[in-house]
Amino acid sequence: MTSRDVHVYYGNHEALKGISLDFEEKGITALIGPSGSSKSTYLRTLNRMNDMIPGVTVTGNIAFQGNDIYAPQTDLVALRKQIGMVFQQPNPFPFSVYDNVAFGLRIAGQKNREALDAVVENALRQAAVWDEVKDHLHDSALALSGGQQQRVCIARVLAVSPKIILLDEPTSALDPISSSQIESTLLQLRKDYTIITVTHNLQQASRIADRTAFFMNGEVVEVDDTKKIFMNPAKKETEDYISGRFG
Repeated sequence: MTSRDVHVYYGNHEALKGISLDFEEKGITALIGPSGSSKSTYLRTLNRMNDMIPGVTVTGNIAFQGNDIYAPQTDLVALRKQIGMVFQQPNPFPFSVYDNVAFGLRIAGQKNREALDAVVENALRQAAVWDEVKDHLHDSALALSGGQQQRVCIARVLAVSPKIILLDEPTSALDPISSSQIESTLLQLRKDYTIITVTHNLQQASRIADRTAFFMNGEVVEVDDTKKIFMNPAKKETEDYISGRFG
């Protein structure tokens, strides 16, 4: 996936000021930066979630598998199946655990129970929550803990076989133990998926990300291998942010 000179305007306010970033296949890229640096705005351009906000204008080019995702003929349902998203607050549907994970498959027309069973189990296993929910598949997902709900939301994305998973601060609403479980899950998934995550937690970025991009004031200041960003950043602004001088 590539983005070139991406600008986002909320009315007359320019939130993103010409972002150019490439994402390699598989692995984890973390987007870091102070509040208000438009990391989440950028993340939402990658599967056109900003389309849902009135008065938003997006310019530039974002290409996935060689196709411009903002082209008029783009099928948004198909795009969001390929580029799934997990939000800051766990947002399971008010259904059973099973029905949450099977939701996208059923919308796509899958009715075969055996096929659904196999995909639901596999997705929950990939999201490292199967052992905790396997005896509660037909109970409401809303009865689960926050960390379990978030992993069920990850399983819901995985069930439709995406290529890319976007995560917008997926652990910020969770306790440290649940956050650690999500991190472990992402480290397993990075072998098979391209993962792009926004995080305010610098320790988390340093632990899980292969590459890190530092955003400030709607621009990318620096992007590099995570180790280099944290140990030997090229830009003073990056060093100041990493060392806690602002943010």
